[in-house]
Amino acid sequence: MNVSSVKKSKTTTSELSLLRKLSAGLITGAADDDPSGIATYSQVGAAFGYATIWSLFLAMPLMIAIQAISARVGSATGKGLSSSMRSHYPHPWVYGLVFSVLVANVINLAADIGAMGAALKLLIGGPAVVYAAAFAIVSLLLQMYVPFSRYSPILKVLTLSLFAYVATVFVIHVPWIEVLKGIVMPKVQLSAKYAVAIVAVLGTTISPYLFFWQAAQEAEEIREDDDREPLKKDPSQGPKQIERITVDTTIGMVFSNIVAVFIVLTAAVVLHAHGKTNIQSASDAAEALRPLAGRFAFALFAAGIIGTGLLAVPVLAGSTAFATAGSLGHRYGLEYKPHEAKFFYGVLIFASLVGVALNFTPIDPIKALYWSAVINGVTAVPMMIMVMLLAMNKKVMGEFTLNTSLKVWGWIATGVMTAAAVVMFVTWGQ
Repeated sequence: MNVSSVKKSKTTTSELSLLRKLSAGLITGAADDDPSGIATYSQVGAAFGYATIWSLFLAMPLMIAIQAISARVGSATGKGLSSSMRSHYPHPWVYGLVFSVLVANVINLAADIGAMGAALKLLIGGPAVVYAAAFAIVSLLLQMYVPFSRYSPILKVLTLSLFAYVATVFVIHVPWIEVLKGIVMPKVQLSAKYAVAIVAVLGTTISPYLFFWQAAQEAEEIREDDDREPLKKDPSQGPKQIERITVDTTIGMVFSNIVAVFIVLTAAVVLHAHGKTNIQSASDAAEALRPLAGRFAFALFAAGIIGTGLLAVPVLAGSTAFATAGSLGHRYGLEYKPHEAKFFYGVLIFASLVGVALNFTPIDPIKALYWSAVINGVTAVPMMIMVMLLAMNKKVMGEFTLNTSLKVWGWIATGVMTAAAVVMFVTWGQ
């Protein structure tokens, strides 16, 4: 074998090794850029131009920390977060947190499902609510009847849909010097509206359903892999799994935040620069792009809404079912068949169907999404405190309690989200 063949072999092995490490963190990070998130990022980009992009760079290390901590809890215990919470903390606290997450998730599901239907209508015409219902039902059936070991790779592939937003930036003219100035020296505004926009970005980026999903996916992967055990049972696997979680989560969250930056950038360059500052939804943003940036940019943006929705809807519905079933002590997991985990799949079906049904009601989806953000903002703080307490508890984690770095970053993230919640209430009604 010649030298070039050896080098090629080593490179291929290295690439395969990296791909195997990308799983729960990558999927969770990509799911964060759901249609509701796209709407939020488009709104702040349209309203404030480049002046909010700095907040995404602030959120990045905080998001990496809290998601890595959630993943560690799942990997160390082999359980989802709510199961671990139920085992170690008062049940009423757990039920209250999980109920608020359930309500916020169902509203978010409805908004995401509706946005997918509206995006397809923009592309091909036809009835948006029918498309929305079809997307939700297909997603539900895949979760129910495709084992997680085969469904997880589908979710990985769907993360590629986020590149639509990277591509969109490269088909419009971007004044990169101005962008860099706006990021390094942002025009911070001392107004309630600007403060709310920053809170919205942080609340969209760091959200409780992501904590539940990533921990649960770690537990799922342990159950489906005969060579893996919860780290408490087999500490020898610790170094390898912790390295994998670190790589997977860091890449996933960096990817998520970079895509969010591109979405804000697109809205800032095309919409804000042309005086289009009031965007209500992701489909509004896509529609506004058509006359200003051309049909190709519009089509990329709209197609991205559908792709990210197909990824985010199962994550939202799945995290709801994981959290609810785990908190009540029921069997849970997508690797089980529906008759083997009836309560878990019952919650999955309930959340998905209510999400569809809300699209057939006169409820204002923008107001519903606003209240979802409020509930998420309120829930995130006690939920993050609970995650930190779990991850520092030797009874929960064994020898895999948090190191100093993750403790510091985890509590900083919790402090920032607490401040965001305070700002939200101080600026209420403004």
